[in-house]
Amino acid sequence: MVHTQSGSTTRSDHPSPATRALRAVRAEAVWGGRSLHRAWQGPGRERDAVVQSLKAALAAVLAWLAAAWLLPDAFALMAPWVAVVLVQATVYRSVWQGLQQTMAITVGTVLAAALVIPLGHPVLVMILVLPVTTLLGNWPRFGAQGIYASTAALFTLVPGEATLDSAVSRVLAALLGTAVGVGVNALLLPPVHLRSAREAVDSAVREAREIVTEVADGLDEPWEYDRVRSWYDRACRLPRLIRGVESAVGWSRESTRLNPESRRRAEAARLTAAYEETLATLEDVAERLTVLTRTLLEAADEGDDVPRPGHEVTRPYAGFLHRVAAALDAYGRTVTGDAPETARRELREAVGEIRVEQDRLRAELPRHAAAVPEGLSVLGPLLAESRRLATSLLPGGRGEGGKGGAGNGDDGGGASGRQGA
Repeated sequence: MVHTQSGSTTRSDHPSPATRALRAVRAEAVWGGRSLHRAWQGPGRERDAVVQSLKAALAAVLAWLAAAWLLPDAFALMAPWVAVVLVQATVYRSVWQGLQQTMAITVGTVLAAALVIPLGHPVLVMILVLPVTTLLGNWPRFGAQGIYASTAALFTLVPGEATLDSAVSRVLAALLGTAVGVGVNALLLPPVHLRSAREAVDSAVREAREIVTEVADGLDEPWEYDRVRSWYDRACRLPRLIRGVESAVGWSRESTRLNPESRRRAEAARLTAAYEETLATLEDVAERLTVLTRTLLEAADEGDDVPRPGHEVTRPYAGFLHRVAAALDAYGRTVTGDAPETARRELREAVGEIRVEQDRLRAELPRHAAAVPEGLSVLGPLLAESRRLATSLLPGGRGEGGKGGAGNGDDGGGASGRQGA
């Protein structure tokens, strides 16, 4: 009986492939259900994805109906096939990729028809044309649409006898699909990527604030190397989140191009400029946090060889860092909050308090230096970096007179309800 229980335990620890597959399917179903629930509840990435999917389906249906009405049935498939691909994340991308795809389809169709009409041997023409169209597909002018040169050639050759009329009809079907796909994306809820940039900024600011808070909470405790190392590692990972901000700002900038809605385009342009300024500020914040945590890591790595500041120093400095964390929180709300003017006022007050507190701590340094002079090699750089970090959050405060990220744009919170797939 004991053996049977042991075996049962082993089997439960190592589920069969069928069980693992069932769990994976169940997990995916749960994830899909939650995504649909979020899409139903209100604006968000999930709802934006649903909107774009419905637009792609509508574009395909409209292109099919138009092609069936205007062109022979044999070519009706080409139009919806092109249209569904061109409901892209931005209007500009739809237009540009539509041009690339149409060029690629035209090249593949013309090359295949030009050879198959006189030669009359589709297989022989495939052998001659496909290497050429595949090579042309790598031409940078075609971008990611180069593959359609080869697929268009195959569509021209596979049905059987090709004629000049069939080649022209195929190109016209591609043009029709392009027009419908671009038109639907541009005229029906054209996407503006503001929410993605807003969420990316929120995520980066929140991570920076949590790093500072974690350091402040642990500063008055023993500086264990592994713990301090975790602070430093988090600071080093912060630039990855900032690269996400850069990518999201790029999408936001692109979504303003060729967008037919002037109001949404103007709003996106204004907020994108604010996010671009925020990006530069966050890069400076990440650099300051890296230097700050590296200073602590080097001190922790020294072990007991270098005396560290006592509680009478670390405790006030921990409170100082909590003020820095509060300033970061206020800064984030100046960019993405619903009341940016209030957040700007709170940010200026927080930075003013940080400067006063830093001056007070600096004035007390000589007294602490008499007791533990080596410990000031840690506290001095920490004070300097923390003040630079807080100052960089103010307009005109980054670096030595550079630009700051707060206060750019009249309303940092206007993106919350906009589409941003």
